[in-house]
Parts: sequence; C-alpha cells; structure tokens
Amino acid sequence: MAEESNSAKGRDSFDISTGNTLVAFFNRNITPYATSTLGPAFDLVPVEKQKDLMINHARMYAQQEYDRIMELVAVLQKQADDIRRRLKVTDMVHAAEYQFQVVMGNSYWLVWHRRRERTLLVMTGPTEWNTGAPEDYEYLTQVRYMGDHTWLEIDTNIKSVLK
Repeated sequence: MAEESNSAKGRDSFDISTGNTLVAFFNRNITPYATSTLGPAFDLVPVEKQKDLMINHARMYAQQEYDRIMELVAVLQKQADDIRRRLKVTDMVHAAEYQFQVVMGNSYWLVWHRRRERTLLVMTGPTEWNTGAPEDYEYLTQVRYMGDHTWLEIDTNIKSVLK
C-alpha cells in the first residue's frame, strides 16, 4: 500500500517521515514549538528557577493560612479560658451560703467571711454600705447570674482571688 504525501491536502499541514514511518497530517500551526529551522527561536524553561518560585509561593501561602488558623486558635483558646473561669466562678457561688432568692440578670458579691471562715453571696457591694462594709467581709468579686444558670464575674477592678 503506497502512502501519499500531504494526505490532508491542507495548506499548513503536511505529512512527515520519521525513520521509516510516515506521520500523516502534521499541522505546524497547532504545535507550540517551531517545526523547522525557519520558525521562531525559543529557550528551554529554567526548571530549577520555576521550582524555586513555586515553592516560595507555596510556602508564603501556607504560612498565611497557618497564621490565620493560629489566630482562630487563639480566639478559641480565649473562649475556652473564659468558659473555664465562668465554671470556676459558678462552682464558688454554688458553694457559697446565701439566704435569698437569686434573680437572673442581677449582680451579687462573693465575700469571704473571716470570722465564720466561709464564702457568702451578698447583695451589697463594698461601697453600698451606709456605715461601711463589715470588718469581717473580704470582697472577692462581683458576679452576675446568667440565663444559662451560670455565674459571670463582672467586677475586674477589685483584686479577685479567683484568678
């Protein structure tokens, strides 16, 4: 069987022979490289330089993502610490003695009664007494009864022993 040259009969295509094999319909317009010595010159791609650029970009992007995630971790850690603190305050309030009905949303004071050596929950703060706070009271912190039945420390100005 005889093989024809330029089997596609195209203006920009032709058949080429490589060794004893005929490659039919070779179109020089679809190849990104020059197909003859008359084509445009090109250089080889510097692969090592490309690899360096790619790894540097990858490292930069990964570092940005890592930093963003670590910021989120810091926020979550602060929230976890706040919850742990809230639970500690709640445990202290539940261990304290008080003789009144607590109301959600109201603020109270945790005090250490020196003479009786126990923690009390009281309604009056250190500056709310007409004649001054009782000598036996050591104010620990101000707390608020929250809607989820936990207690939140709200006074950060007083030296808290809960820290």
